[in-house]
Amino acid sequence: MKSLLSAFPTKLSIVLLLAGTLSACGFHFRGSYQLPEEISDISMTSYDQYSSLTRAVKNQLRLNGITTVTPAENVSNIHLMSGSLGERTISLYQNGQAAEKELTYSASYRVTIPEIGTKTFTTTAYRTYLTNPQTALAKSVEEEMLEQEMVEQSAIQIIRQMARLKYQLEHNELTAEEFDELSESKTSEQETLN
Repeated sequence: MKSLLSAFPTKLSIVLLLAGTLSACGFHFRGSYQLPEEISDISMTSYDQYSSLTRAVKNQLRLNGITTVTPAENVSNIHLMSGSLGERTISLYQNGQAAEKELTYSASYRVTIPEIGTKTFTTTAYRTYLTNPQTALAKSVEEEMLEQEMVEQSAIQIIRQMARLKYQLEHNELTAEEFDELSESKTSEQETLN
């Protein structure tokens, strides 16, 4: 019993040392992005306040500890401009029916940072899947799930773009002129599903 109690402080010390080391080196869990003070309180507007993209971005902001406030001239703003789903056939069965399809979800948004400027960004997510005419109902459910997954991925990509802006602001790599000169940024992610 005595040896067990004497090992406890040693183990506790090791755990505390590791936790301190990880937090000191800037370690963050994947998907956790810290935004700069200029955009840590942010207002959000949208083309559709009830769209799945709006809900997904609000959820990502909340998960990353970002407070959404009422729009004002001195507050940074994310304005969701559009979100659209496209579909195309990639391959066909011998009978001419679609064998493989590609879904594309594109979202456009505008970021406004006071005294820096406004810039428009686009993010795109791709998913491909195999179709089976005999399981049409199951495939329609799968399509809905894939669409929701792509919307959530687009919301994550929007937060990643904000994190890139954070880095540039913190390292004085982003001035009003440089912000205006940024080419329209496009991010994308592709995944194939069976």
